[in-house]
Amino acid sequence: MRPRLCVFRSLKHIYAQIVNDADQKSLLTVSSTSKDVRDRVGDASGKTAVSTVVGQVLAEKAKEAGIEEVIFDRGGFLYHGRVKAVAEGAREAGLKF
Repeated sequence: MRPRLCVFRSLKHIYAQIVNDADQKSLLTVSSTSKDVRDRVGDASGKTAVSTVVGQVLAEKAKEAGIEEVIFDRGGFLYHGRVKAVAEGAREAGLKF
């Protein structure tokens, strides 16, 4: 069973985590408030640009943890805008779904 990449979007921030449903545990989590993301984004404007970086950082951490493939869970949000940016960022960094 593949782990699940969950996305949550609030008005200001975006959160993404990889969850193992069999063990009911969160394996990785990255958000727009994470230090890794803030360092990489710098002064980039726009929540969509930050969301892309969130996806890239999550995919890099997943690769380090040995996770190659996930199932994408958009959490009821439309596959549009920031949710789509997280997915595209994760795909660019090599995560498969």
